[in-house]
Amino acid sequence: MGRVGARVTQGRAEWLRVPVGDGAVRWATRGKCLRVLVVVHNVTSATRLLDVLPLFDGDLRIQLLATCPQSSAFSAGTAELLAGTGVPVLPWEQALQTPVDLAVSASFGGELELLRGKLAVLSHGVGYTKRLAAPDTGHRTPDAGAAAGTEAGARAGSESGPVPVFGQAPQWVLSDGVPVADALVLSHPEQCDRLRAACPEAAPTAVLAGDPCFDRVLAARPYRERFRRALGVRAGQRLIVLNSTWNPASFFGDGGTGGDDLLPALLPRLAREFPVDEYRFAAVLHPNIWHGHGPGQVRAWLDRARRGGLALIDPLEGWRQALVAADAVVGDHGSVTFYAAALGTPVLLAAAPLHELDPEAPISDFMRVAPRLDPGAPLREQVDRLVERHRPLPGPAEFTTSVPGEAAARLRSLFYSMMGAAEPEWPASLQPLPLPGHEPVSVTVPLHVLTRVSHRGEVTMTRWAGAPPSAGCADGDVHIAVHEDTRDVDGLELADVVFRDGRPDDPRFGSPALWTAEVLDRHPGCALAAFVAGPSECVVRPRGGRLLGLTSAPEAPVDPAAAASALHALLGAGDGGGNAVAGRLVALLADGGFTVRTGARSARVRVVGLSPG
Repeated sequence: MGRVGARVTQGRAEWLRVPVGDGAVRWATRGKCLRVLVVVHNVTSATRLLDVLPLFDGDLRIQLLATCPQSSAFSAGTAELLAGTGVPVLPWEQALQTPVDLAVSASFGGELELLRGKLAVLSHGVGYTKRLAAPDTGHRTPDAGAAAGTEAGARAGSESGPVPVFGQAPQWVLSDGVPVADALVLSHPEQCDRLRAACPEAAPTAVLAGDPCFDRVLAARPYRERFRRALGVRAGQRLIVLNSTWNPASFFGDGGTGGDDLLPALLPRLAREFPVDEYRFAAVLHPNIWHGHGPGQVRAWLDRARRGGLALIDPLEGWRQALVAADAVVGDHGSVTFYAAALGTPVLLAAAPLHELDPEAPISDFMRVAPRLDPGAPLREQVDRLVERHRPLPGPAEFTTSVPGEAAARLRSLFYSMMGAAEPEWPASLQPLPLPGHEPVSVTVPLHVLTRVSHRGEVTMTRWAGAPPSAGCADGDVHIAVHEDTRDVDGLELADVVFRDGRPDDPRFGSPALWTAEVLDRHPGCALAAFVAGPSECVVRPRGGRLLGLTSAPEAPVDPAAAASALHALLGAGDGGGNAVAGRLVALLADGGFTVRTGARSARVRVVGLSPG
């Protein structure tokens, strides 16, 4: 609100001198610009602020500035993120002393009331829904407070009444009885109603301007198949996104004092119960998990699952695309799970601590009626039933935004009116979601492969990234296929099939022909070596046989490693020794290939003989 208080200035030597600061008039090339200060508390709030920064693109009258209040417990990663934007970053003390035409934040924290300019505050999730005890530190930030589900949060609530709702209660939105923000951006009238009931003094600052994050997601829906291909999802596979907000009561949390820790038992079951050719898993974790515990620690915790095929999604950019691509989401009470439901995606709740939510918020209504995960029941049956019987609930889509597709126009109009400036003449727009880089499935734990060969030469196959369920292997033959880069090195000595992926012209491997020969020589128990050269092709060498090329249709390819395992099953069907194997090879080449069935999908694999190279 532009109220300036007395501050002790420290570290002035680190203050910027251009485009603002001492001598900026002398040094700045465009010194007459309107100043827009972006207040980034942490990576979480940055995700929403980066949604709206493109609204200023192309305007030569605007100088963007950024700052971090350093009030968040989760400030790790913020400095690197700000450096990556290329926007000048002011130390917080300098930001408080610098007059600006507009400040934009996506959280309450760091004494925002002392900023010298008009302030707009956006939500960094689906409105304001969570209870959070207000801190007594002077740093009004959700990370300085105590979550409702924690011991400190419960104590704060019992001492002073119910735990307040972040972004709605007076403890969060007022300073000395005056609204912190000049404009509090909301996405739906029901949020305005709750604000009016919780804090009438702040109600006049409410501005209905939609949800820029959800608008970007809605606009990206036509590219769903591209996003799925980028994540390595093949035809016939279901993409299941595991989503968690932060804190002990979340899906990823350990339950805190007296709570249940779901993950240690659940993660291994994903490998045992879900065949890799029929399901693809991806994890979308809250940035506060990543930067609270450290990205390296998160990767270490999920190492075994990642080697079993789990994709770990970037918390800043890739999660929206994963939501668009998903067939189902297993989540909790966080905003991402609610966004998934708003898209009409089936949602299964692994955690739903209603005591942490505003009981009047639409997300609470959703949590009360959405299906729950039963950790004691078979997981695959629950997921399949969820997808096959799904009927979208109307609440999430209705209450996420009342003005879908309008956030860009409404927000730009708000920002420029707050600066007292005319809008640019071109239409307001948000950045389209970028197409993520291709992330092929990489399973490096030993694969247990169940095959059944029909009299017509069709191979029905099921592969697990772990020990298969014993009941499923009663009818068929099981072999082990292992990636050469596995950490389970003992598995290589037990492998019937050894495979790897790489470029055929990579000089480190010599050539696919040389590599396959070396593998068979190095691992006497291996019956077939397969060099995966692309999404739909591989070069294989059966022991005692000739070099072969396996390919499938590029528009709906079979995993080449699966094709190699199918060939191994065909060559070994009925045994019969070397002459029988040679005869089967001749028959396969004469037929031009074979058919592989995984789940409900079947596809043709072409077989050609290759020169020894």
